[in-house]
Amino acid sequence: MTAVDQTAVLEIVSPVDGRPVGSVPVSSRDEISAAFTFAHRAQPVWARTPAGERGSMLRNAAVRLRAHADELADLNRSETGKPREEAREGALAGAATLEQYAELGPVHRGRSLLGDFAATDLMVPEPRGVVVALTPWNDPVAVACGLLGAAVVTGNTVVYKPSERCPRTGGLLGEVLAGTFPDGVLQTLHGDGRVGAALAARDDFDLIAHVGSTATGRSIAASAAATGAKVLLENGGNDPLVVDEGVDPRWAAEQAALGSFANAGQICVAVERIYVHQAVAEPFIEALVEQARSHDTPPLVDTRHRSDVHSQVEDAVSRGATARTGGEIPSGPGAHYPATVLTGCAKGMRVLHEETFGPVAPVRVVDTFEQGLAEAADDEYGLAATVLTPSMTHAQHAWRELAVGTVKINAVFGGAPGGAAHPRRRSGTGYGYGPELLDEMTQTKLVHLSPPGPA
Repeated sequence: MTAVDQTAVLEIVSPVDGRPVGSVPVSSRDEISAAFTFAHRAQPVWARTPAGERGSMLRNAAVRLRAHADELADLNRSETGKPREEAREGALAGAATLEQYAELGPVHRGRSLLGDFAATDLMVPEPRGVVVALTPWNDPVAVACGLLGAAVVTGNTVVYKPSERCPRTGGLLGEVLAGTFPDGVLQTLHGDGRVGAALAARDDFDLIAHVGSTATGRSIAASAAATGAKVLLENGGNDPLVVDEGVDPRWAAEQAALGSFANAGQICVAVERIYVHQAVAEPFIEALVEQARSHDTPPLVDTRHRSDVHSQVEDAVSRGATARTGGEIPSGPGAHYPATVLTGCAKGMRVLHEETFGPVAPVRVVDTFEQGLAEAADDEYGLAATVLTPSMTHAQHAWRELAVGTVKINAVFGGAPGGAAHPRRRSGTGYGYGPELLDEMTQTKLVHLSPPGPA
């Protein structure tokens, strides 16, 4: 299959039971070109549409999305194996995000400057133009709504490609949202990485936003470097959890299990590696194994991804780690993989240095909090990190020392709405969430207005 194959289709197989659940035609070269033609044609008119009207349309899109939440949840479950209620919550979270940007977009403003009394100096935000949005499969509705909502409310038009692992979910989302906007404002294309690469290689868009793997993000950045397009990336993470002495080990294990096993570990800010103080290591590990054995883990997205996850587990075991529970591919159909706890993990193991994105909790015992913090910080990624500690001194030290976009103290998930951070290193670049995402979707023009000289 190539990006220009007029007859290619994406075949989707259920990760729950391995049965075919549908297919979607891959967008052809002509369809891709037509989408950009329409986007460029619509963008100037859309940019001149009053911001309040754009916000009102986005609010209507949120209403439509809520009405289709159940249908989107069913599609998401069938394509990715995400539990239906969690998928529905993701759709409702996406609607809430659209409403947030419907309110923030019309009040997104520049500022005036204090220059000559007779002159006016302004910094004015303007839409970038045509935005390409490439979105992931692990939370396809909620993540896409952030990028799409922020882009359209600021006056951009969007060419949107959802992940090839959930094209029907993404296709319905695009259809639901596009129905509230003028023609050409939001268009959906389909295909695998080859179509994504074809989109990134074009020279007729102004910003490309990608949430997904680090390798793809780097390829996109290289393509954009040749065209000058703005790049917005949230890519892989290898998020550490540091467990300090003095914490309740059972509570810490509950936090670790939630961070490692929720959605089968297929969350951007999932716990990927654990550094536990030797003073609480034994009861913590026992409680974590208990949590893993009782955890109802959904399937991984497909068997290809399961093979990648299992290869990291096999590498760790071959280097001396012990699978205290899990660690084996189960028999039967689908892409299931058990919640797995690895102990005896050491530097050099892939499971500590690569993003696993699966229900695997690799544990490394450390002698001191300082050692745990230092090893947690010694990484090529920089998305997020969590520290469980009763010490305010350690908490302050941790959030200042960890070179990541988000630091969570005493909770693996959570935070106030509207938060935004810059991922670091291999994890990406630019704001992907919050009010600051509106800044990414706009560019600033400096205006100096002086009165004419004497007649």
